[in-house]
Amino acid sequence: MPKTITDLQADWYREYGIHVEAYQSGRLSFVPHLLPQTAVAFTVYQTLDILHKRLGNEMLRRALDPNETIDSPVKNLSDGTWLKRSNMVGINVRTIGSFWNIIDYVLTLPASHDSIHLLPIWEPGVVGSLYGMVSWQINPEFFDVELAKYVPALNSVEKQLKVVINVLHAMGRTVGMDVIPHTDRFSEMVLTCPSLFEWVQRDEKSGKPNQLLDHSNLVYRYVEEAIWQFLKFHGAADGTPLAFSKDAFFSVASGPIGFSDSLRQQILFGYPHDYQGRLNRRIALIRHLVGQGYETLPMTMAPPYRGLHIDANDYVMDEYGQTWYQYAFDNPEPMSRVFGPLARYRFYESKDNNQNWELDFSRPNQPAWDYICRQVADCQRKYNFDFMRGDMAHVQMRSEGVPATVDDWYDPLRAIKKYVQVNVPYYGFFAETFLAPPDTMGYGNEPDHLEAIEADSTLGDLQSMVVGSAEFNQQFATYYEHLKTRRFAPNFTVITADKDDPRFDQFYQTGNVFRYFTALFLTDMPSYVGLGFEVRNLHEKRGANEEYSKLYVFHIEDDRELDKVTHGPFIWGQNADQFDSILKIRLFAESIWPSIAGKKTRWLVAPGASKPGASTPGEKESYIAWTHTESTSEGYIFVASLTGKKPQTLTNIPSGELIFEEAGCCVWRMSAA
Repeated sequence: MPKTITDLQADWYREYGIHVEAYQSGRLSFVPHLLPQTAVAFTVYQTLDILHKRLGNEMLRRALDPNETIDSPVKNLSDGTWLKRSNMVGINVRTIGSFWNIIDYVLTLPASHDSIHLLPIWEPGVVGSLYGMVSWQINPEFFDVELAKYVPALNSVEKQLKVVINVLHAMGRTVGMDVIPHTDRFSEMVLTCPSLFEWVQRDEKSGKPNQLLDHSNLVYRYVEEAIWQFLKFHGAADGTPLAFSKDAFFSVASGPIGFSDSLRQQILFGYPHDYQGRLNRRIALIRHLVGQGYETLPMTMAPPYRGLHIDANDYVMDEYGQTWYQYAFDNPEPMSRVFGPLARYRFYESKDNNQNWELDFSRPNQPAWDYICRQVADCQRKYNFDFMRGDMAHVQMRSEGVPATVDDWYDPLRAIKKYVQVNVPYYGFFAETFLAPPDTMGYGNEPDHLEAIEADSTLGDLQSMVVGSAEFNQQFATYYEHLKTRRFAPNFTVITADKDDPRFDQFYQTGNVFRYFTALFLTDMPSYVGLGFEVRNLHEKRGANEEYSKLYVFHIEDDRELDKVTHGPFIWGQNADQFDSILKIRLFAESIWPSIAGKKTRWLVAPGASKPGASTPGEKESYIAWTHTESTSEGYIFVASLTGKKPQTLTNIPSGELIFEEAGCCVWRMSAA
């Protein structure tokens, strides 16, 4: 009778001492048989006891001190190209409750998963979206109360984040942050630095609020005046005397004439940890501006990017009674999207006072570039992040495509990477692009764009295809060709937090063991897998909302949003079979990993290879197979079945000893010549 998750948990507790000792002694790089839902329920004492015996007293003491910094495992490298062979795990911290629980989850991961990507860690805005950051404050919901009780010095979410990254570094992991070139439409950044964003004015005074009155270049100046009048009427939130001019307050130029970013926000909204006070002040200011028709232009995705109008028939009212009008494209294309809650930084000036919605790429708005580079570098320095995941890196607004000469103002994510690398040479860039056809997600050719922005690796879109389909085989082959011929490395992506969504269940009802096995053992290709995949339900029928990590990217409690609303904590999957298969792969990998890690591979049966002698023309092989190029007479052969069953016949496979088999995935040790 197949085992259930309850059976696996009972087995774990029965053999607790044996499994924990295997990790503490260094025999294994992870705690075997430990379910993620069991791990994140550990007490702080349990976790610290395990870490103490693995890391040693002195290393753990230093790691738990927020004033100490544990060096990155890649600190001695000269650039970020190490990301090209990293096996990354993405974690939406909201699904596990706190930063500290990241450590518990990582106890379940073998060292072959060497990088941890944290979804956005910033204070969120509208609908609680992690990608709609409202400030540069760390999200207070990720604070761990139990940790603060056990280690009183860790009494802020910022200190807890610092020590978690310390501990992850001590565990041999690199850690990445999300870099987001946009904010909430009415974030603190938007309100303290209006010149860094694009503003419009609706025709509020004439009673036509669903029509744009002004979308010219200088609307932000009127906004500055309106905010200044608000500040004079209500006074500074922190009590600072207003003995300075409007121009001095809003100056974002570097140097002594302007205010620091943090002081400007404190004057306008209050002290950083006065969350409710800052929120109340921001809501009051939003009402003041919206009442005059001022609002930021919403962010757009995909060509044509520009040319918007208000959709008179589409609006929503928020919980504070404020009406928000939705925008639409004048001339939409297939992938055109307007993100109503978000505003992108104004990285370029407009042509002809924006009469025709055209940007002048030869005239960068340099303060916007300086501002976001400075903020990201400050965060990297405070917390010691190793790489960035560049959100929406596919954005390329030039209709002519990638220019022949790429200058410093080509792309903000590229600029951020290079800015940080001045002091942190090993800082890597993992780009969120999907390797879509030309002129789909951005103008021009996406691989050319990835090289232009100097991305080290990119997400890709294999997770959005059914394993074994013609589309999957073709894309997989294309990705591997990019790996060999381009300066960036596409990931073999298993699943992401954005794809753990009811709409995408069909992609993960088959082929899951194939995905994991290939992602791990194709050692010259980076990989990405999201938290919880190892126990994810097959969802042959739609699961409850709480079973999908994507729905925790938001924080929606409105029951009218039936497809997105969540009540209570994330519900872990109950797929005991999948956990068992992945565990077997991980345990086997431990035995051979030192001899294969990072090695180049050679295809024996490539993705989409034709089946020799097939009765049907064009029939494809039902498996892929590869080995390592360094090995001639000795080494390993990896075979991954697309059907979940071991192939009955193998073509072009040297003889050897079968040493591992699970769900149609096999490894042979080649015989010596």
